[in-house]
Amino acid sequence: MVHHWLVGMRGGEKVLESFCRILPGADIYTLVAEPAAISESIKQHRITTSWIQNLPRANRYYSYYLPLFPFAIEQFDLSDYDLVVSSDTVVSKGVITRPETCHICYCHTPMRYAWSAYHTYLRAIESSWKRRLVPFFMNYLRTWDLSAAARVDYFLANSQTVAHRIAKYYRREARVIFPPVKLSSFSVAHTIDDYFLVVGQLVPYKRFDLAIEAFNHLKYPLVVIGDGPEYAKLRSRAGRNITFVGRISDAELGRSLSRCRALVFPGEEDFGMVVVEAHACGRPVIALARGGAVETVVPELNGLLFAEETAQSLIGAVQRFVAIESQFQPPLIRDTATSFDENLFDAAVMSFISEKAEEHRNRFKIAPRKWKPAVPAPRA
Repeated sequence: MVHHWLVGMRGGEKVLESFCRILPGADIYTLVAEPAAISESIKQHRITTSWIQNLPRANRYYSYYLPLFPFAIEQFDLSDYDLVVSSDTVVSKGVITRPETCHICYCHTPMRYAWSAYHTYLRAIESSWKRRLVPFFMNYLRTWDLSAAARVDYFLANSQTVAHRIAKYYRREARVIFPPVKLSSFSVAHTIDDYFLVVGQLVPYKRFDLAIEAFNHLKYPLVVIGDGPEYAKLRSRAGRNITFVGRISDAELGRSLSRCRALVFPGEEDFGMVVVEAHACGRPVIALARGGAVETVVPELNGLLFAEETAQSLIGAVQRFVAIESQFQPPLIRDTATSFDENLFDAAVMSFISEKAEEHRNRFKIAPRKWKPAVPAPRA
C-alpha cells in the first residue's frame, strides 16, 4: 500500500485503515510518517518512508518539500510486489512498478492545488514573488501528474465528483466506491446544544472564511474544529460568537457533531466524510451545492444546499434552516448514512481488487512460443 504521508488521522488515513483490514499482510510505503500521530491498526504494518523523512522537521513541515515529492515517490522499489494499492491525493500513484504488477489507485482527488482548486490556492498566496513563481512549478507538476496517472492500471474514485475529475484531467475511467464511515462510532444525542459547527483542516479551498463572514453577520454561536495554515487569519476575523477549539479526539468530535444544531459545510469537497459522520449522529448539514455534498445531502431530509460560494448565499441557507429546523428527524437522518458503512466499503473494495487482479494476471499470461520449421519455397 502506498499513501502520501502519515502525520495525522484525517479522511485519507481512515480509508487507509480500511485497506489495512482488507490487506492485513501488506507493507506500507509513505513519504513521511509520525508514528505518534497514527492509529495502532496502521502501525501494525511494516512502514517504509522516503528520504524526505530525514529532512529538517519533515514530519511537521512536509508540505514545504512538495517540489521533491515526485522524485521521492519514484525511488520506492516495489519490484517484489504483485499487487500495489495506492491511496492518492498527491503523488502516491506515481510509484513505478513492473508491468506484471497490478496497480490499483483509490483516488481521493487529482492533486487539487494543481488542478481543480489551482486558482483558489494561487489567490491565497500573500507573497507576490511566490505568486509569480508558483505557476511555473505547477505547470511542471501537472505534466508529471498526468504521466503518473498513466502508470495506474485501474482507478477507484471516492465520489462521482472525483470520477469526473479523473475523466477530465487524466482521461481515465474510475469506478466509484464511497469512503467508509464507522457508523457504530456515532450515535444520536438526546439533547441538542445551541451552536452550529464547522470541521476540517483550515486551508483555503474549504472556504471557512465564508462561514466566519456569515456567522459574524448572523450572530449565532459557531464552533470551529480543526487546525491549519489559515488558523490565525480566520481567528482574527471572527466575532465573539465564534469559538475555535483546534484539533480534538475522535470521541470529542463525535460528541460535538451529535449535539450541534447543524454542520456547516461551506466549500467544495471531493467527498466530505464529516458530512456522513454528522448524518450518522442524526444531525443535518448545510452545504454548498457542489462536489461530494450533492451526493450525500438530500435537501430537507438530512440538510440543505446553498447555490453560490458566497457568504450571502450561506446566510440565506442558515436562515432557511432555522425556519424549518423542527422538521428534521434525527432517526431518518441517520438512516441516510447507512449506505456508507465501512463493512459495505470493505466488501466492495475486496470484490474490485479480486476482479482486477485476475484480469491483470490474464492480460500478462504470455503463451510460450511454438517453433515450426520453415517451409522452403517451391522451386521455379
